[in-house]
Amino acid sequence: MERRERAAGVLLHISSLPGKEGIGTLGESAYRFADWLKRSGAKYWQILPLVQTGFGDSPYQSAFASSGNPYFIDLFALAERGLLKKQEISPVCRKDIDYGFLYEEKYRILRRAFSRFDKNDPDFCAFVAGGEFEDYAMYMAVKQKSGNKSFDLWEKKYKFRDAAALAAFKEEHEGEYLFWQFLQYEFSRQWRALKSYVNRLGIRIIGDIPLYVAADSADVWANPRLFKLKANLKPKKVAGVPPDYFSATGQLWGNPVYDWKVHEAEGFSWWCERIRRSFALYDAVRIDHFRGFDRYFEIDAGAETAVGGRWRKGPGIALFDAVKASLGALDLIAEDLGTLDAGVYRLMKRTGFPGMKVIQFAFDGNPKNPYLPENIGENSVCYTGTHDNDTMLGYLEGLDENERKGFCARLRAALRKQGIGARVSGANSAARAAVELALSTKAYLAVLPIQDVLLSGSETRMNTPSVPAGNWKYRLAAFPSEKSADKLAELFRKYGR
Repeated sequence: MERRERAAGVLLHISSLPGKEGIGTLGESAYRFADWLKRSGAKYWQILPLVQTGFGDSPYQSAFASSGNPYFIDLFALAERGLLKKQEISPVCRKDIDYGFLYEEKYRILRRAFSRFDKNDPDFCAFVAGGEFEDYAMYMAVKQKSGNKSFDLWEKKYKFRDAAALAAFKEEHEGEYLFWQFLQYEFSRQWRALKSYVNRLGIRIIGDIPLYVAADSADVWANPRLFKLKANLKPKKVAGVPPDYFSATGQLWGNPVYDWKVHEAEGFSWWCERIRRSFALYDAVRIDHFRGFDRYFEIDAGAETAVGGRWRKGPGIALFDAVKASLGALDLIAEDLGTLDAGVYRLMKRTGFPGMKVIQFAFDGNPKNPYLPENIGENSVCYTGTHDNDTMLGYLEGLDENERKGFCARLRAALRKQGIGARVSGANSAARAAVELALSTKAYLAVLPIQDVLLSGSETRMNTPSVPAGNWKYRLAAFPSEKSADKLAELFRKYGR
């Protein structure tokens, strides 16, 4: 394995940025946060999937796996180009994220901007002609004209993609089709500008791609052969995980599972294209639920819990060999958390991808726990917690007195082994010490959720798995101070990052 330079990064999704609009955007706040990262000495900015969210508002369920989220389009940038008046943006100027409100108001404002946009702009015409968002734009246009129903409930000619019917639809509803192209065009313009700025600061962006796609998506509609579906295009089997740390009944995700035999027969071309497009957006990519490439858990569609599911064999190394042959060596990070076995470890070793280590999972009393700082190897990315965890402070505050005492005692032992003299006397000091532990490990990269940098409580948690409502709403109330960046810079220097 090639030795990597020790580095550190911060995890903050675009939606969580502060700013004038009712959700974080690719506008001024994103550039200010990049400047804050530069001051802190961070070399990486990690985000969640940038995709267009739908029902449930999760970035791990999207209308199209390679889409950009229209909510992230900076409306003020459109105003500067004369597509909007600033007073027209005011309805979405609020602090808290309300996805139902955004769905109604932001799309209304974006449609107004589109009505003033020059559809004959040469760059836009070239973007549309490139075809990267053809399936997405058709899917979204038909969906809007079909009462926003899931595609498996559309008229048969659209549901099964009758070529003549789709061509006629596109001609009749060209404006709707071009609106969805416009959204991806504007997102792409703004994202490229932001990424270029971030990279010039010496900061790399870590993106994130889910293993699965949504059942109601352009991906499934355009490629039904690649999934285990019934004749009516409803899922036959759906994805999830068995009972684990997060849920006693497992997690029932509802995504259709892949028909891996078809993928293999096609040389994994769909996956190669998906990963190619990911690296057009990001500098490094975290693959969510990596263990599903070795063995995946499938549940009968319609089941109420994941308890009755079964493990099935995944594509294994063949997929990553195909990706490497097509795209070369890539900076991929494997999210290898959850129920693991020898097969996953073998696949990790064969790919050489770094795995994830989470300090919050370290202190169960098992000296062989792979998340203990002394057990974390160099080819790893170490986190205090992930977007699915409570914040470090929130987790500690949620323990009862005896549990917290036990956690802190093990934490002190780990600090001594790492040669860290931090004092641990309560939840706040323990959360602060956990940050130092993550930075002290041999992992080439340590990534800190912004909530743990700022020592925020459970009210700032991003997601609670298996809880269907109230997630993905965390947002910074204000920009982190320069003082907080300077303190972080001191820590990064202390641990050679």
